[in-house]
Amino acid sequence: MSAAKAVRTQVAIIGAGPAGLLLSQLLARSGIESVVIEQRSADYVLSRIRAGVLESGTISLLEEAGAAERLHREALTHEGIEIAFGDRRHRIDFARHTGRSVAVYGQTEVTRDLMQVRADAGLPTYYEAANVMPHDFDGDTPFVTFDLSGDAHRIACDFIAGCDGFHGVSRRMVPAEAITTYERVYAFGWLGVLADVPPVADELIYAAHPRGFALCSMRSKTRSRYYVQVPASDDADSWSDAAFWAELKRRLPPDLAGRVVTGPSIEKSVAPLRSFVASPLQFGRLYICGDAAHIVPPTGAKGLNLAASDVHYLAEGLREHYRERSDKGLLAYSNRALRRIWSAERFSWWMTSTLHTFPETDAFGRRLQEAEIDYLVQSDAAQTALAENYVGLPF
Repeated sequence: MSAAKAVRTQVAIIGAGPAGLLLSQLLARSGIESVVIEQRSADYVLSRIRAGVLESGTISLLEEAGAAERLHREALTHEGIEIAFGDRRHRIDFARHTGRSVAVYGQTEVTRDLMQVRADAGLPTYYEAANVMPHDFDGDTPFVTFDLSGDAHRIACDFIAGCDGFHGVSRRMVPAEAITTYERVYAFGWLGVLADVPPVADELIYAAHPRGFALCSMRSKTRSRYYVQVPASDDADSWSDAAFWAELKRRLPPDLAGRVVTGPSIEKSVAPLRSFVASPLQFGRLYICGDAAHIVPPTGAKGLNLAASDVHYLAEGLREHYRERSDKGLLAYSNRALRRIWSAERFSWWMTSTLHTFPETDAFGRRLQEAEIDYLVQSDAAQTALAENYVGLPF
């Protein structure tokens, strides 16, 4: 292998998912140089099927990044969700309780838009980088090394942003004694099916049922995403399309089940449920963001939105550093991000524990779940609390 090809930038960003790409674009719009390094190919990054409920704060950041034009044309605006239980359904009206809404727009599309604006600006992104490694982030001269097409590369920088996901290298390079992790792994997952069929309703429906949780979601007016709770050990290949549709209908109120349009699945997978938080999020000149820092159950639609708020806090700190020669924002990054992370963890845990069937839950626990839902649908205050958390707490 030849001598390392050396490049100098201000911020080296590891990971070209939505967090890394959003950060790079916000920095670029502020005149701050960055390089993005991604282990996978661009096609692989775009092939990952993820949820896409966007808070208003996330939309504002995408607007700031210049990556919201297609979102505004194609996203579905939702002003509420429905909670289904037994034969009953109750709508939580976001607009009435908060004056705000959410947008349904797939995470893949967010990533695609961010990739496009970065490419249009001619900004450097290295895909299919092997052996990516951050170095010397506990000193004043951090750098990132990686191999690409047989050549060694070295990116010297002022700061490193680790946006490379739960299994990425950034968090793993932090000494064990310098980081604390908190984790809860659930005994169940979500079996999800993507199909080119019209959604059963105009808004998302969260269903609590003795057989397990179900969710009716969508990507567009002609493409639906449905989920049913299954044991974490289940294999998606063991579920035929017919078995999935039958199980989904069992968990919905009869009037809703009768309206479900079925069809062949485009994609089928089991997503395990996990709650995870790393603390702190700053290690010298290394900052971790997004899934590298936290995982939430998908019940509250917080994963991508939390990544966006991390990026917001970090971008603010970096702008202060370069514009005002102040590190106040960078020093506050971890505490600011973690406060919002734990708020989202609490909300996601509440929704998960209220709507799912836990293997260890006895008859007393089931009655408490029923009482919780009953209180929710009768209490305006409880519905306001759900609505303001779902549409997104302030950054």
